[in-house]
Amino acid sequence: MKIKGNNFILTALCLNFVSTKLNLMSTLIKTSLARKFAMALSGLFLVFFLLQHFTINLTSVFSEEVFNELSHFMGNNPLVQFALQPVLIFGVIFHFVMGFVLEIQNRKARASKYATNNGAANSSWMSRNMIISGAVVLSFLGLHFYDFWIPEMNYKYVEVLPENPTRYFEEMVHKFENPVRVGLYVISFGFLALHLLHGFSSSFQSLGANNKYTRAIKGFTTAFAIGIPLGFVFIALFHHLTAF
Repeated sequence: MKIKGNNFILTALCLNFVSTKLNLMSTLIKTSLARKFAMALSGLFLVFFLLQHFTINLTSVFSEEVFNELSHFMGNNPLVQFALQPVLIFGVIFHFVMGFVLEIQNRKARASKYATNNGAANSSWMSRNMIISGAVVLSFLGLHFYDFWIPEMNYKYVEVLPENPTRYFEEMVHKFENPVRVGLYVISFGFLALHLLHGFSSSFQSLGANNKYTRAIKGFTTAFAIGIPLGFVFIALFHHLTAF
């Protein structure tokens, strides 16, 4: 009972942290420059998390044991669970709220300049529809949380089951047995690629990285935007096809 009580206290502290950061968000969205800068920083933070998440998941293709070890470490390390995880949740909320705010601002600006500026001719489809790709990615995150995060919270903090360091691989493979779920994952990663193709490189521009390295940055961000989602698609299809 004491362990369970401590978990509830830690959870309350995490929620208080997120609430404090949300108050900070309201201050940051007051100026256009601050909004773009904050959007870029939160985007780069999420890109770093995406790379880390992909790296761990990729090990599941080569070694069930390594994947279980890494997943168990991430799922039971107090620093990860009660410090990094709340920061990640805040980063996701912050990024998508800021995205909607910027979209509203941009739509107002485009409406006032429509007569002299043809948006379709001067910008890519990806840049004009970031809100669409972002909404699909956000919906996918909801599905992903439903598939993995909520069951994990239930396992550890509701049912308070004993630790099982070997359960993670089997749980993941079980999720990818369903072809409908795999199809949703593949479509979502396609939209993630579209979102990253514009958003990743734009983050560097918003931070002022317009210099001799611009072409190299563009090449790197394009490779990342295509390669990482394709990697996730490969992992999902691999486990689906080898599950039977």
